[in-house]
Amino acid sequence: MKTAIEQLPPQETGRQTDFTHAHQYDTLEAAHKAFQVAAGRLLSVNNWHEYSGEASAKFTLCNNQGTEVDVMAEEGFFISIDLPGPGSHAGDGLEWAMIEKLVSDGNSHSAEEYVLMTVRPVPDPHKPGTEIAHFYKDASTSTFIVRRDGMAVSAGAHGRNETPNNEEVDLYDKVRNTAIALMARVGLSGMQWQKLVNGLIDYKEADHGEKA
Repeated sequence: MKTAIEQLPPQETGRQTDFTHAHQYDTLEAAHKAFQVAAGRLLSVNNWHEYSGEASAKFTLCNNQGTEVDVMAEEGFFISIDLPGPGSHAGDGLEWAMIEKLVSDGNSHSAEEYVLMTVRPVPDPHKPGTEIAHFYKDASTSTFIVRRDGMAVSAGAHGRNETPNNEEVDLYDKVRNTAIALMARVGLSGMQWQKLVNGLIDYKEADHGEKA
C-alpha cells in the first residue's frame, strides 16, 4: 500500500508548510487505540476548534449542498472556516474549502495505519459565482494526516502550493487575502495548525471512550 506521506500533493509553486506532533506508546495495542481516537478527532471537523483551544478558527462541516451537518467528514463535503478578524466578501465572512480526498488504510496488524484528508479552497457553495472564497488560491491544498507507524502515533497538517488569492476577487478581498497570506507566512497560521495537530494527539485517558 502507499504510505500516507507518499499521497501528499506535489509541491510546485508558492509556499510549503508542515506541522506535526507525535507520541510514542509502549505497546502496539495502546498505539492502535490511540490512533483510533485521534482518527475520530480528525474526522470530527466541528470539534476542531475545541481541540485547538482558545483564539482558534471555527470549522464547520457542511454536506455537498453547503448545509451544516453534525457527522463525520466525508469526501465531497465542504468545510466553512470562520477566522478571527474580518471575513471575505466572496464567502460572506467565511473561508470555504472542499474535502477532495479522504482515504484510510492499514489495521491493527499492519506496520502503518492512517487516515488522510486533503482539502482545497473553493467558491462559496451558496453562491452562483466562481470567486474562490478563501485567502489562498485553489492551487493550494491542506492535507491532514493521523497515522500509526509501529508504536508511534502522529498527526500532521501539510500545506502545499500556498499562494495568496489576490487576483480574481474584488479589491477588498485582494487586500484582505494578501494581508492574511502574509500573516500566515510569518507564522500565524502555523500556530493554528500546530495547536490542532497537538490537540488531535494529546488527550486524557478518559477520552479513550471516543469513537473513531
